[in-house]
Amino acid sequence: MNEPMLKYFKPGIIHFMAFPSTMKGEGPILETVKRIACDDYFTAIEVSWIKDQKIRKEVSEILEISHMHVGYGGQPRLLTTGMNINDLDEAERRKAVDSLKEGIDEAYELGAKGFAFLSGKYSEETKERSYRALLASTKELCAYAKLKGDIRVILEIFDYDIDKKSLIGPVNLAKKFAEDVKKEHDNFGLMADLSHIPMLHESCEESIYPIIEHLVHAHMGNTVIKDKSCIAYGDTHPRFGFPDSENDVDELVEYLRVLIKSGFLNKKDPPILSFEVKPWGDEDPELVIANAKRTLNEAWARLEL
Repeated sequence: MNEPMLKYFKPGIIHFMAFPSTMKGEGPILETVKRIACDDYFTAIEVSWIKDQKIRKEVSEILEISHMHVGYGGQPRLLTTGMNINDLDEAERRKAVDSLKEGIDEAYELGAKGFAFLSGKYSEETKERSYRALLASTKELCAYAKLKGDIRVILEIFDYDIDKKSLIGPVNLAKKFAEDVKKEHDNFGLMADLSHIPMLHESCEESIYPIIEHLVHAHMGNTVIKDKSCIAYGDTHPRFGFPDSENDVDELVEYLRVLIKSGFLNKKDPPILSFEVKPWGDEDPELVIANAKRTLNEAWARLEL
């Protein structure tokens, strides 16, 4: 591709995945956010909960000064606590909703324009009840976010039968869900992730085109699903080119091609497209980030439309 990628999207990175010691809302948040903010390769960052209000204020100042676009990932609030937004136990569902509402408050504090979350586990026998619970929770989050400003509420599509085993789920169900939510709320959208597409047993075209009118955010990442005995098996987001993994330069080229052809990546209103990469074991986060940037640079150079 001869044109600069910045014409088509805002390159971003998920802070709490690149630096997983911060995923529980604690740890070296301030210094690692600053490290990303000082890297002008990235024009966007996705952060998550920050339990210390003083640190949260300092992070907000860093992000404002560095002129970065900000997204907020509510996923760690659920994944690190075991809470389920479509829990059939009403008291447990309530806990999850209340935590995500706190996340929306934090997202506004941090200047975020989007708030992302994921659906929870489910059983086939009670799938319809879980769907209704998820719909009720999501509508409540959309209404709450709208009361406070213009943040968009975003459901990230995860695997349904490998690792996270989330309700949403395959593309046809994601499409139906978005349509159901948007009957009442216009501040809702879906998020696709290259690392989840192989786990969904779908191609890029199969995952993207059916939901394109609802797609508002996207991630780039990798996964290992060839064999359960492989290291990093499941939804672990290892670096590109990891042993036995699914995604490297060629797969990222195809993902970018579909995102451009579908109109998601565009010159008129370039969206955020973020890396979701995580060090495996004791890998250095800086090397994993460098891997991601090199992979995207090469994929963009190879891209032909």
